[in-house]
Amino acid sequence: MPERRAFGSLRKLPSRRWQARYCGPDGAVHTAPHTFTSKTDADAWLAQQRADITRGTWQSPAEVKAVQEARERARVSFGDYSRHWLEHRDLRPRTRQLYDRILVRDLLPSFGETALSDIAPGMVRAWWHELPPDRRTGNSHAYSLLRTIMSTAVEEERVGTNPCRIRGAGAPSRKRHVKPATLDELAAIAEHMPDRWRLLVWLGAACALRIGEATELRRRDLDLSHAELAVVRVRRAVTYRAGQTVVGPPKTEAGSRDVTLPPNLRGMLLDHLDQWAQPGADGLLFSGVRPASGSCDCGHSGCKGGHLAATALYPHWDAARQAAGRPDLRLHDLRHTGAVMAAQEGATVAELMGRLGHTTPAMALRYQHVAEGRDAELARRMAARWTG
Repeated sequence: MPERRAFGSLRKLPSRRWQARYCGPDGAVHTAPHTFTSKTDADAWLAQQRADITRGTWQSPAEVKAVQEARERARVSFGDYSRHWLEHRDLRPRTRQLYDRILVRDLLPSFGETALSDIAPGMVRAWWHELPPDRRTGNSHAYSLLRTIMSTAVEEERVGTNPCRIRGAGAPSRKRHVKPATLDELAAIAEHMPDRWRLLVWLGAACALRIGEATELRRRDLDLSHAELAVVRVRRAVTYRAGQTVVGPPKTEAGSRDVTLPPNLRGMLLDHLDQWAQPGADGLLFSGVRPASGSCDCGHSGCKGGHLAATALYPHWDAARQAAGRPDLRLHDLRHTGAVMAAQEGATVAELMGRLGHTTPAMALRYQHVAEGRDAELARRMAARWTG
């Protein structure tokens, strides 16, 4: 028969060992996970359980098991966990390649053999301060990836807290000042571009397109049903990885958007469709030069080549921007130019987000610049209102 105690009960088994049991705060009867060689040891175990209940630190056997399993999971190395993390993420090819490069270059050498549970804030801070100071953007990307991986580990209860706590480390400062192009500079650049790609300059600026969005545009992406306007439907973008063309959705969730082309460019667009765009609804607006060896495999009889690759476009772009006196202007800066022009015409932040395909106001505001002379013009308008 069990011996009743002030707390719990003891029973001597046929093996002459002692078994201890008690009723926990959860109302369930719990038996010690092992038997005891003496009655004194069994009593001591019951006393420990009672003390834990009194202090409020008691955990049920299920909770204890869960904590132990979490600790065992946390013993997995950062290298193994990060590889598994990357493999099971739904990422675009370019992003996956970037993350893999950051892991190999920046994270695995320092954390690869370390258990997740052993990565502490001090270790992360020491690693951060040892990164090359002249690579601020790359360092911020590395820190952001480490923080993201560890956040997943927290969500999966592999670690208790995220050790990445360096304020501002994941937000690189912009080192390059972007000066948007003026209309005269755009005209000069377009004039020095090959005819088949001249519209790309105006379209990139007027619709604030990313270069991958512009070079994946097809005839079916244009709405010409209005008398004066043309609507450009951005639904895809093209990237190049390891020599392969990859077509997918735009960069952000809000990247799929409809952008209205200024009416004065409609005629230029129609001329381009007649002369340079590939035929058929799926014909590319901007294509590369037909290979000397023959036609490409796009299926269009009038094809002038496949997707327009950077290797074909950039030499002409470089010559055109040099001729226009803007050797600093990148192709992506046409997007900055379009954002500034829209803002100067009174576009709200929400309208800029829609036109640029951004999901947050902060991202749209990154493309805002004070155009040269714009502040003086605003001051003159204020004076006219105050004195009028």
